[in-house]
Amino acid sequence: MRRIHYISGITITIFISFHLFNHGYSLFGVEEHIQLMDKFRLVYRNVFAETFLLIAVCVQIFSGIQLFLKRRKNTTGFFEKLQVWSGLYLAVFFLFHLGAVFSGRLFLDLDTNIYFGIAGLNTFPINLFFIPYYGFAIFSFFGHISAIHYAKMKNNVLGITPKKQSVLILVLGVILTLVLFYGLTNGYKGIEIPKEYHILIGK
Repeated sequence: MRRIHYISGITITIFISFHLFNHGYSLFGVEEHIQLMDKFRLVYRNVFAETFLLIAVCVQIFSGIQLFLKRRKNTTGFFEKLQVWSGLYLAVFFLFHLGAVFSGRLFLDLDTNIYFGIAGLNTFPINLFFIPYYGFAIFSFFGHISAIHYAKMKNNVLGITPKKQSVLILVLGVILTLVLFYGLTNGYKGIEIPKEYHILIGK
């Protein structure tokens, strides 16, 4: 189970890295974000890549929950607990996020581009839910990587111990979360959501 979870996790990590890079492009504007997404979609928005990715996510959700139930009472130390609980949050997030994306595509006939993702972030008061919802997802992603790094890394790098390396990964996750939110909210000033996406925010 752990081996399967690890392999599916690597697959998803590659996709998430590109996904977060795409979101980071929002710092240059919404149109630039959409243009880059259109290029990335040539790679992952096809029946073969999308099916493979969906299988990996489903495996990750199932195996992640199984490992959480098995390990939650036997974990000791900060990073072991971080790995277990961040993994659980990611499993739940994947489940709801994929459900939302496919509902938007199949039932609402919406392009699930940046506007689909940020409608909640840029609308008060529902952003009081979506800010921690997305924030914890990004932090959990880096927290999970940080915990795995701590468990597997044995050597110092430039005099930095594995524990400090793992802490730096966590810090990077926090900084990146703030940077992404800055871009996805137009410098925290808000982004106007097109009318076709108002159904997502109750307008």
